[in-house]
Amino acid sequence: MAITRPAGTAATLVAAVRARGGIPVLLPGLSLRTAQDTQAAATALDHALAADVIVFTSPAAVAHARQLRPLVTRAKVCALGVGTAKALGRAGIKDARFPEREDSEGLLAMDIMSQLGHARVALVGAAGGRGILRSVLRERSARFDEVHVYRRGPARLDARHRDAASAFTRRDRVLLSSAEALANLHQALAGEPWQALLEATWIVSSERLAAMARDAGMATVHVASSAQGTALLDMAARVRD
Repeated sequence: MAITRPAGTAATLVAAVRARGGIPVLLPGLSLRTAQDTQAAATALDHALAADVIVFTSPAAVAHARQLRPLVTRAKVCALGVGTAKALGRAGIKDARFPEREDSEGLLAMDIMSQLGHARVALVGAAGGRGILRSVLRERSARFDEVHVYRRGPARLDARHRDAASAFTRRDRVLLSSAEALANLHQALAGEPWQALLEATWIVSSERLAAMARDAGMATVHVASSAQGTALLDMAARVRD
């Protein structure tokens, strides 16, 4: 079972795969790095923590923000999903709000995000991505700040990763929760490894990702209820070969 989570972040999912009797194969689609200018990021985070509403876009955003500053704020805090909310809980923010639909559209549909008025809003995460949150928040709030506390980039894949991918068949599963990871894997594993992965069974976290996977040529794609590891594994277990 291929795990495409960012390098260094898949330990919990690896353990869960093994607990269910599977064999985890790490094919990271992303690498996460600290902000290039940590002092500037820390200063920007100080400003964000004084906002009226703060949105954390991922567990990685929480982890890297915590390395810069204690997350002490009086703001209303929102998370893109339950995993990010749990990370915020561990950081001391116990009442973070998150949408039932764990994506940008779900968060933007929440009452708190659709009734911003003149609230000052801060978005904490990394540069890149789909950009829907930042564009819509700019439209909804005259006072919007974006804080990049970390950077995303392609993971370094070598011959071991290519060999592992080349051995995949329809009976093998690939767990995917990021469009950026999908694009990076396509580029890094071009040729025989990618052709083998096309024949595997893909378990993705949203209908949007499913459409992208099918457009990329995946033969079999199933949509889990969320990006959570348990949801992805539950769907993988339900799929018949």
